Amino acid sequence: MIAVFPGSFDPVTNGHMDIIQRTATLFEQVVVLVMKNTAKKGLFSAQQRVKLLQQVLAEQKLENVRVLAATDQLTIEAVKQVGGKVIVRGVRNEQDFIFERDIAELNRQLAPEIETLLLPTKPELAAISSSYIKEIAQFGGELSTMVPTSVAKSLHERFGR
Repeated sequence: MIAVFPGSFDPVTNGHMDIIQRTATLFEQVVVLVMKNTAKKGLFSAQQRVKLLQQVLAEQKLENVRVLAATDQLTIEAVKQVGGKVIVRGVRNEQDFIFERDIAELNRQLAPEIETLLLPTKPELAAISSSYIKEIAQFGGELSTMVPTSVAKSLHERFGR
């Protein structure tokens, strides 16, 4: 069965990687879909985000995970195109849960054959968000416990640090 983990991954964090790793142990195949978040201004292009994810996945030897970009369509349509049967989403807190529950219900109305699985984030990763990471990186903060090493390097290069 194919599980799909959609997100903007701008940038990918250790929280994202934890969800990807856990999903990879539960499903035969995992597709990480790099999407566009219309509510946010992106730091990295979709292709840059795909490349960063591929690099981190190769380092972690997650062979049943592949990365694709799908920035110009609804998530549910992209999930159908890759043959996904389950959408996996990480939830850090109550606000995430409510937001993801509502999106899951809308997706169920659009495609009742596709289920959504909400995975709670590990407590030690719950405060990490891509938005916070970008701000920390912009001001030269330490990122080693929040993002993979290659992502920290790319962030520091992006901000000239």
